[in-house]
This record gives sequence, structure tokens and C-alpha cells, in this order.
Amino acid sequence: MRYLLFGAVVCSVLLAGCSGSQRVTHSSAEQAYQKGMELYEEEEYEEAIDYFRGVFEYGRGTDEAPDAQFYLARAHEERGEHLLAATEYNRFTQLYRNNVRLPEAEYRRALMYYKESPHYKLDQTDTEQAISNFQLYMQRYPNHEKVSDAEEKVLELRNKLSRKQFEAGELYERRRMYRAAAYTYEEVFDQYPDTDYADRALAASVRTYVEYAAMSVPQRQAERFESAIENYNRLAQVFPDSPHLREAERQYERAQERLERIEARESDEDQIAQDTP
Repeated sequence: MRYLLFGAVVCSVLLAGCSGSQRVTHSSAEQAYQKGMELYEEEEYEEAIDYFRGVFEYGRGTDEAPDAQFYLARAHEERGEHLLAATEYNRFTQLYRNNVRLPEAEYRRALMYYKESPHYKLDQTDTEQAISNFQLYMQRYPNHEKVSDAEEKVLELRNKLSRKQFEAGELYERRRMYRAAAYTYEEVFDQYPDTDYADRALAASVRTYVEYAAMSVPQRQAERFESAIENYNRLAQVFPDSPHLREAERQYERAQERLERIEARESDEDQIAQDTP
């Protein structure tokens, strides 16, 4: 009985394998592509993928191959397999540089990374990939119909990156690591001046430079108060209507007052040194 049961299992596995191997049947690239498109339109994406891949059995230079490659990527996209889709769109862009679908393929490759972009607190590799690919697409096809959409998505993604950086600055500040906080806030403005966090970060850099200077040794205080003043001036010039300007102005006045005291003390010390025989 045990051997009969084992034999039955083996037969069922073999039959399943045979039926699977016969599921995709075609005699030409054209037939494989047409069957793939029928299944794609019926939203049978997994089976469509098998037929689109079947086109390539007849070579990558057939008339059907470019469209099969494009819809292979689209089928993976419809299945939510965004990174697989990005890989297939990338293969299309490499193999079919003169194809009319090339701009759309480059746009959709970027879109796949956009769809994989995670919450801002997580690793942002896919976000950066999306930005890079959208920018490449816009540079190559500035008049393509999807450019305005790409611009909006790039700004959205850059806002995500700037928020992550800004909150890193806040974490340093809460830990009283004012030097790291000031530099991190500055980087938000320097790297993402077009985002929602740029003016807020610049105002925060004024505040943290003041705190950094106050904790510094006397010989280094002046230059750090000057950094606070410089960043306030940048904020006032670039974002004159910023809601964060008033708070930054108070810190600016504090820095100015401390800097004037330092300069007065240094002037007195210089005078004493000159008067001393």
C-alpha cells in the first residue's frame, strides 16, 4: 500500500509538471505575442507574462519583441511587482533605444520606484532611485506628456527626504548636540531649497548655531554667532514671508548682542595690550 501511495504521488507530480509545461504553446513570435495580449486584456497577467517571454524564444530582433518586452513590464506592474517591472522597463530602454515607446518606458521605470518609496522614516534608496530616474526622463523628453506629473512626484519625494533630514536635526537638537543639529539643518536648506522644510530648517539652524556658540570655548564663539547671523540673513532674503522668520529674528538679535559683547571685550583687551609698556 505504501508503494502504491508513493507511486500515485509521483504520477500526480509528473502530470502537474506536464500540464504546466504544455500551458504555454505557440509556434511563432507573432502567435505568442497575440496570445499574451489577449490574456493581458483579460487581466490574466501571470499567464500573459509566460507568453510574452515566449516571444523571446524566437529572438530579441523579431517585430513583436519590443512590444512583448514593454507589456511584460506592464504585466508585472499590474501584478504589483514594481521592482520586477522596473527591471523589465530598464531592459526595454537598453534594447530598444529607437522605439516610439521609449519615453513612456523611462517614465514608468521611474514610476515603479516611486510606488516602492516607503515611509519617510525608512531607508530611502527607492525614493532616490525614483528621483534620479524621473529627472533623467525629464531631461531627455522635456516635452513629453508625463513631464508635469513627473515634476510633481519629484517634489513630493524631495519633501519626503527633506522631512527625514529635518527630523534628524531635531533629534540632535533634543540631545543637545547643537553642532550636529546646526549642520544637519543647514543641509536641509542646501540640498532641498524647494521643499516645505527649507525655511523651517534654516530658522532652526539659526537657533542651534546660537546654542552651539553659547556652549563653545570663548575663542570660537564669534565665528559661530556669525554663522547664526548669516543664516538669518539667508532666511530673510530667500523666504521673506516665512512664518518662522519672527522666531529666527529673536535668535538673530541674541546672536548680534553676544557678538557685540565679544567684539567689545576683544577691543578692550587689544587696547590694554597696547597700553601695557
